[in-house]
Amino acid sequence: MERAKEILNGSWLWRVLMALCLWCGEQWQASGVVQWFLHPRGWNRGASESSVFYRLWAWVRNGLCRLYRILGLDRLFAGSVFTRTWFWCMMPVVFAPLFPTMAVLGMAAVGYCSLLLGLVRDKMRMLAWSPINRYVILYAAVYMAGTLFSVNLSSSLKPGLLSVAFILFAVVLYNAVTNRNQLDTLLTFMVIAAAAVSAYGILQYIFGWGYQSAAWVDSDMFSDISFRVPSTLDNPNMLGQYLILTIPIGGAKLLSAKDWFGRVFYFICCALMCVCMLLTMSRGAWLGLLFAGAAFVILLNPRFILLIPVVLAALWFVLPDTVINRFASIGNLSDASTSYRVYIWMGTLAMLKNYWLCGIGPGADAFNMVYPAYSFNGIAAPHSHNLFLQIVCDAGIAALAVFVILLFVYFRMMCAAISREHDWSSRVHQIAFTSGVFGFMVQAMTDYSFYNYRVLFLFWTYLALGALCTRRRRLPEGRLLA
Repeated sequence: MERAKEILNGSWLWRVLMALCLWCGEQWQASGVVQWFLHPRGWNRGASESSVFYRLWAWVRNGLCRLYRILGLDRLFAGSVFTRTWFWCMMPVVFAPLFPTMAVLGMAAVGYCSLLLGLVRDKMRMLAWSPINRYVILYAAVYMAGTLFSVNLSSSLKPGLLSVAFILFAVVLYNAVTNRNQLDTLLTFMVIAAAAVSAYGILQYIFGWGYQSAAWVDSDMFSDISFRVPSTLDNPNMLGQYLILTIPIGGAKLLSAKDWFGRVFYFICCALMCVCMLLTMSRGAWLGLLFAGAAFVILLNPRFILLIPVVLAALWFVLPDTVINRFASIGNLSDASTSYRVYIWMGTLAMLKNYWLCGIGPGADAFNMVYPAYSFNGIAAPHSHNLFLQIVCDAGIAALAVFVILLFVYFRMMCAAISREHDWSSRVHQIAFTSGVFGFMVQAMTDYSFYNYRVLFLFWTYLALGALCTRRRRLPEGRLLA
């Protein structure tokens, strides 16, 4: 390493590039817009006591606390395992990629009840506040309104209610984690679960297990691809989106590990996830992971941007031809998968000219009641294959506006935390959750990321965990089952 540093420092090209990067960094830091972005005001305050929401919640909570005491439930639940809110909220987050959707919903419902029980038992306990909470709640409300105004209410009600329940769980999880030990343990279990999902996916590829759809690969253009790994997510693209979220967490755990056992363990987990990502053959997921990786290293140290071209060139020589050819076909309209998406986008945009205000409601049935009249070339589809277009389809332009504002607030919150964080472990975790959402949004341009409800659930819990990481250093060390 020292020899490499000497060689680089002896290169005039390297010194020029470093000087240029330092100058750009100084200009960036001196920018008024950047300083405004990194120093938001008023985010440390919770909901105002004069707000309608606060007064309504206080009224409901007082009534529940009174009922709790009248029924003598304080004696029934004294020392009960159901008061361990962190445990019940951890379960659906960890097992979401492994269990069926309705099982995840059942575990999430227990988490909801456990938090409510904790708030009723301890009247002095306040709801924890995050800058994104109000937008999470607002998005859920707008999405519910879009559900109620669906063109097919009977078919939209179930997916709409399920989505809202999973979205609001982000607020529950944020309040369930009360100390640093709980947060770190939860992230460790998430990495272990992702490694298990990836290991199963690799075994699928080796032994040819699982369902394969002819629609997943253009057999004429990619005759050398015979299998795409779906693992437990039932679809290789959904698996890729899940891995975009979990690989940065594994990277943060690897970089913050304090001993060699931890480093080796997390390196193996990351290796399994990366190999499984390759075997998904999902070009959108690969692109999302590349953007997530670039964001990770640049936020870690801006000077690493100079190494990105070198890494990309190395990948070109290291990766197998199947992967290179698949990646190089991005944007090639002769590929059936690419042209299929373009035609769907065109048909969806034509449809939204008439349904942009309230959308058509969530669910494939509602989508297919309207979309066929606008489809190009008779292309049939269950959704628009683009997250942002589908949000407008589900709940109208207001839902998209709230979602975009939510993302802006989230990235601003994360970047502000990164800029002032001095604890190494907390900083790399903040960078991981920033880059993971960034990469997820890149793939969301090519697919409807929330088509799989478990991926939807994990995305919203990911936002809550990112918000928790912004105050990780300030959290008490604490016990797991506090």
